[in-house]
Formats: sequence, C-alpha cells, structure tokens
Amino acid sequence: MNLEKVWQQYSDSLKAFLHANLSDAADVDDVLQEILLKTYQHISQLKDATKVKPWLFQIAHNSIIDFYRQQGKSKELQPDQLWYSQDESNIHQQLSQCMSPFIHALPDEEAQMLMNIELEGVSQKDYAKQHGMNYSTLKSRVQKARLEVLNLFQSCCQFTLDSQGRLVEYQRKEATCKGC
Repeated sequence: MNLEKVWQQYSDSLKAFLHANLSDAADVDDVLQEILLKTYQHISQLKDATKVKPWLFQIAHNSIIDFYRQQGKSKELQPDQLWYSQDESNIHQQLSQCMSPFIHALPDEEAQMLMNIELEGVSQKDYAKQHGMNYSTLKSRVQKARLEVLNLFQSCCQFTLDSQGRLVEYQRKEATCKGC
C-alpha cells in the first residue's frame, strides 16, 4: 500500500473530521501530523486495503482522545493559553441582551413562541403540547421565526463565523441599526 496515495485520498476528509472535533486550527494541524506519522509507522500492518478508510478514522479518533487527555493533564489554563479572548467568550451573552427587541418586532404569536423557547428555555415538545399543535409544525414555525430574527439581526450587525458556523465576532452597523 502506498502511503502517498492513501494520504492524498483521505487527508481532506481526515482534516474535516478533526475540524469537527477540535476548535483550534493549529491543534487540527498538529493532530493531523500525528495521524500521518502513525499511518507511516503502521501502514505495513494493514492487511486489507479495503479497510484503509475505517482504519485511518480509527487512528484519527484515538488521536483526538489522546489530544484531549494530554490537555486534561496540563495544569490550570492561563489566559494566554486560550484560543479565544475573554471578550469573545461573552459574544453570545452580549447578543442575547439584544435579542428581545428583535423578537418583539415579529408578529405577537411568533414573538411569544420564540420568547418561550429561546429565552425562557421551554422545550419545543413541551411548547407544542401546551399549545395543542403538532410538534413537526412547531419545529417549522420556530425555524421560520429564527430566520426572521436572523434577518433583523443582520440588518443591525455584521457577523463573523468560524469554519463550523459558530459565532466568533460581531460588528454593529451603526447607520442601519434600530433594534438594540
């Protein structure tokens, strides 16, 4: 089995898998290098070429576990070791304070639904049961209302997302923002 061909075929998939499980791009690169090294060291032991993909992903899975174990062994994290700043960790908290005016800009029924589900923590199943509606109908209505709120937010703020779609940063559009 040729290591170069195997790596060329699966490295992008492995990297995507690592990005889904590790939050820092530098850690992804480090763990990917460990996987390459382990693959190089042990590829001769792989008997069945049809099992190369699950074998590689098992190595990746084990490497992620090893990475987190190593992180857990390190002593208390210092602020300079964090991959995000303390200010960024409060982004969701800051934006949640702005959420209420945007939700109240929706029609009353949608606003009440989102207030209960998003801000008060009522589960969608419980809300559907309390209001005598089909759960799948409620899920659709919640998705639609969330999109409407997102459009209102985007008229006010510019969002920066990471590769997994998580909010990293936001910037207010002063001229167009009337919501919060």
